[in-house]
Amino acid sequence: MAAAAVVVAASLLVDRLIGDPHSRYHPVAVLGRFIGWWGVPGRYPVRIQRAAGVAGTVLTASLFAVPFVLVQFAAPWYLYLLLAPFLLKTCLAWRALEEHAAAVVRALEDGGIDAGRSAVGMMVSRDTARLEREHVLSAAYESMTENLVDSIVSPLFYFGVFGLAGAAVFRAVNTLDAMLGYRDERLRIGWFPARADDVANFIPARLTGFILLAYFAAKGRFAPAWAVLRRDRKKRPGFNGGIPMAVIAGGVGIRLEKPGFYTIGDPERTLAEAGAGIVHAVRAATIIFALAEIAALFLLGFMSYT
Repeated sequence: MAAAAVVVAASLLVDRLIGDPHSRYHPVAVLGRFIGWWGVPGRYPVRIQRAAGVAGTVLTASLFAVPFVLVQFAAPWYLYLLLAPFLLKTCLAWRALEEHAAAVVRALEDGGIDAGRSAVGMMVSRDTARLEREHVLSAAYESMTENLVDSIVSPLFYFGVFGLAGAAVFRAVNTLDAMLGYRDERLRIGWFPARADDVANFIPARLTGFILLAYFAAKGRFAPAWAVLRRDRKKRPGFNGGIPMAVIAGGVGIRLEKPGFYTIGDPERTLAEAGAGIVHAVRAATIIFALAEIAALFLLGFMSYT
């Protein structure tokens, strides 16, 4: 357990130092290509697409987890401490969330609205061609706040509970959902990974909401954070992503909006004015959760020796 605590801290340090290298050999990039190969609905008759989605999800998660399982259960302790932080880091993306949002802000400032639309189109699946400036920023910060759970808290949570194997399986399921979980021709083949991702994020999303409420309470912003959480958390499709989005929107005092679909929060400030506050909230939640997990792992390790 003490070794696992060290791995959590080291993985976040690695993430801050190197971010996500843009390489086709990155494990998640390889994972994505594999999903892209088998996850084409046209490969299968309609009547077996759901079954193909289930079988493909189980196979993909199992294959992706193999090296993680080997390091977790077969590597000597010194090799585990060397490799595990890098493996866990491949399952999370803290620095990348900030970099992607910052890239959208820079694009708007340096290249105008068209550059901003192009930059945010790399982050979200919605049509960005006609988004106004505030909606471009909203799309970027929606992605950042939602992915606080998907890309940081959930991988750390499942590492704490199940070790490297848990983090790997979660990352595979979340990537499957990101690629296949849409209400289009992928509806049937993506149904199972989408539901699996919802279930996997259920507890981490609520832990994140609790941490964010505590953070904003310390800043004197509990009341608006709680009010927007109660009012707006269900406006976004799904029962997880709206939680961190709503708490941060209320706590920072912003409105997040996907035109024609949902509006979360009240615009006390513009998104340009509130950008730093959003980033600080995501950082605070990450650090608080990581410190709590490290303390819990050390405590469990101590108790196992007494």
